[in-house]
Formats: sequence, C-alpha cells, structure tokens
Amino acid sequence: MELFESLKQKIGGKGLRIVFPEGTDARILGAANRLYADKLVTPVFIGNIKEVTATLTSRGINPEGFQIYDPMNCDRFEQMVELFIERRKGKATEAQAREILKDPNYFGTMLVYMGIADGMVSGAIHSTADTVRPALQIIKTKPGVKSVSGAFIMVRGRDDNEKYIFGDCAINIKPDAPTLADIAVASAETAALFDIDPKVAMLSFSTKGSGKSEDVEKVVEATKLVKENHPEIELDGELQFDAAFVPAVARQKAPESSVAGKANVFIFPDIQSGNIGYKIAQRLGNFEAIGPILQGLNAPVSDLSRGCNEEDVYKLAIITAAQALKD
Repeated sequence: MELFESLKQKIGGKGLRIVFPEGTDARILGAANRLYADKLVTPVFIGNIKEVTATLTSRGINPEGFQIYDPMNCDRFEQMVELFIERRKGKATEAQAREILKDPNYFGTMLVYMGIADGMVSGAIHSTADTVRPALQIIKTKPGVKSVSGAFIMVRGRDDNEKYIFGDCAINIKPDAPTLADIAVASAETAALFDIDPKVAMLSFSTKGSGKSEDVEKVVEATKLVKENHPEIELDGELQFDAAFVPAVARQKAPESSVAGKANVFIFPDIQSGNIGYKIAQRLGNFEAIGPILQGLNAPVSDLSRGCNEEDVYKLAIITAAQALKD
C-alpha cells in the first residue's frame, strides 16, 4: 500500500524501538522479524531472556537484533518501581508496584515512559483494557487533552486514492461535548500523520439545525469548542453524513460550509454509531479498516485485536513508530 510506503520512509533509519509485550505469540514474532529485516524498528520483547531467545531461534529468527527485558531480572527495575509510585501519586505502595510491574503490559508501558522504548504494541492476546489501562495510568494524555480515543484509517482504491479517518470507534462510549472536541482535534492530527489535509465533519442526524435533540446540541457544542480553541483546524458541524461527503447534497443542506461535501475526517457522536459506521464501510464498501489507532497519549501505545494476523501487527507497529516521531 502506498500509505505504508510513505510511513516506512518516515520511520526508516530513525532507530525507533517498539515494545511487544506478547513476544511469544507467532503473529508478533513474524511481524517483529519483518520490521527488523526491513530496517524499520528495533523490536523490544519482554520475558525470560533464555525462553524468548529459544522461541525466536526455534522459529528460525536470529535474536541478535532484538532487545529483551526480563521484569524478574532487570537492572532498571528499582528505578522503575520508584518512578511508578511517583507517577501513581500514592495510589500504589512499593509492594503493589513491584507486583504490578511484573505484568508485561505495565512493564512495557514503563519502558516507553522512561524513554527506553518509543512506543508499544499489544492486544494480540490481551484485552483492550489490559493494554489501555497502563497507558492511562503511566503515560497519560497530552497537555490540554483529557481523553484518549480510537480512530480508524479507512483505505480503498488503487494507490490508496481514498483515505478517510473515522473517530471515535473504539474507546469512548458516550462522549460529552468536551470529549467529542478532544476526539476531533486528535483525529485531525492523525489525518496529518497519513498525509491527509484534514477537513473535519462533526456528524449527526441533523444538519445545521434540521433536527432538535440533546444529542444534536452536544455536537453543536463540541464544534464550537474546537473552533474557539483550535481555529487552525478546518472543521464544521453539525452535519449529516451525506451533507459532509456529497458535494451536491452539501450545496443544498449547508451551502455556507467550507467542509460540507469535502470532509475526509468523520467524527461520530458516540461509539455505537462509529463502530457501526466503520464496519459498514469495511464490509459493504470494501474499505480496509486499519486500527484502532489510539490518540491523545503522551507517547504511542497501540491496541491490536485478538483476532489480528501478522500483517495487522506489522502495519500497526509502523503506525505506532510514525506516531513516535518528534516534530
């Protein structure tokens, strides 16, 4: 895919390190080996060094280029415990911290927090909660951002000539107006990562007052918040999907809008509509849905589906590494 060729060029040769807490899973091993062979990232595994090395060797993978950290025998563990207690602001005792940091997702997240790694990819055998909870507790959100969200990039067509961002389809069940505004801002940033000039549509069943309800008012308020705080983002709402996407409909329903009919970033009013929307596009529209891409964190942590394959791991690791690039 042209999309990923562009991302590969961005991250290649940057020396980025991505943590894989599930380093004995065949899908993770295959993807990590490809990432290293393609000179894109240095994979970082967590576990007993002898066991992980033996697993790699048994699958014909040379472990030489991989970094392996054992939570039970790590010379940075005492510093990690201290930093974790400080980060949790008294919510964990030293004994609790030592036990928690034996968990590979917590240990991996601390490696990212400490700058030992640049990002983390997990979720092949862990739940979303197991992956996201450590990130929320340790890495936390960017300044000015209160909410983490999950976006999908939807790709279709020759040379990826159709690329759109859908958010939030994964994390926030019923976001309020400020959270919806956070999602819009983060999704615009994600679009830019994929070389999409973001034109953000705040979706609703109403266009410019055609419908009345508390749900519509929430979208109107979120639109107002983004325009006040981020005037640099080209954004409008509330818009029905056809008004946001189809130029002829936009001319009828929202003739004054600079986004209507041109939108490429679509913000759904709740997770239910977002999840349904991306799956309709995927199954009926033959779009490839890549994600969810977690947005709003201080450092990138990505959540795989437990039904993922090796290619999914490979692609999400590339995205995670691209998110880790500093401006």
